[in-house]
Amino acid sequence: MSADATARRLAHLGMVLWAILVGLSFPAVGLMSELPPFLLTSLRFAIACAGLWWLARRSPSFLPPWRVLPLYALMGLCLAGFFGAMFWAAHLATALSMATLFVTVPLLAFLLGLGFRVEQLSWRLPAILALGAVGALGLAFAESFQRGGQIRFGIGEAVFFLGCLSTALYPVLSKWGLASGRLPDSAAVRTFWSLGLGGILIGLLGLAIEPVSRLAAMTGRDVLLLVYLGLFSSALTFWLMQRATSALTPGAVTAYGYLVPFVSMLLLFIQSPERLGWVWLPGSLLVVIAMGLLVRRDA
Repeated sequence: MSADATARRLAHLGMVLWAILVGLSFPAVGLMSELPPFLLTSLRFAIACAGLWWLARRSPSFLPPWRVLPLYALMGLCLAGFFGAMFWAAHLATALSMATLFVTVPLLAFLLGLGFRVEQLSWRLPAILALGAVGALGLAFAESFQRGGQIRFGIGEAVFFLGCLSTALYPVLSKWGLASGRLPDSAAVRTFWSLGLGGILIGLLGLAIEPVSRLAAMTGRDVLLLVYLGLFSSALTFWLMQRATSALTPGAVTAYGYLVPFVSMLLLFIQSPERLGWVWLPGSLLVVIAMGLLVRRDA
């Protein structure tokens, strides 16, 4: 097996872990108290950077040149926009509805990638993305059917969709930076600086528009959840995404977002076994088939 094929296989395996971690993050966010979302995101990024520091500083390309800082800042704003939207919408939208809206990210990333010329215009990848999207939407219809057949799209879902658009741009900018030689090969360095600058910018915005005193209401459970989200759902997930970006295209990387509602569905069954039924089967099968076709395409 060639080195490129091995790298692609490891990238796919890493993104499966990414999907599991992201799927687990939605219920965790829902368990937190209502706290200032921008300041909370800034703290989450700071925790993630602390976890990445020991790995990133070992790279000879750890300190970026000044001309690269605007690109890192823009990448960081993409992350901050998504997490800020997720924290804000957590108490207005269900975990599964947020995970289902996340299915728009791969198609958005593919279209943005075409604009940045880091994706190739072909029929196979869009077809796989469309198949996965239909499967993920099938899971949304299954949830809607069990809740009474009503599909809601409120302010919480609208804000979270803007966050999805923001996070779709992140791997596109990363791939463009790698292809143009602006960003280093180290995934840890790219993750560290994008999270760090994004955390500073979103923290300044939070200080300007949010009451800092509300953070005093943070409970011990909130702190533990924030540490978990910072280390596992920010540092580890975006390191996995950056590593996969080196071997895969943005559309292929973000296609693993289709597994996120699948993970949320499994968590739902664990919490409420009585909701298990055949209505979930079509969407689940389509998601699994789409992921299999994606791996086979890159193999």
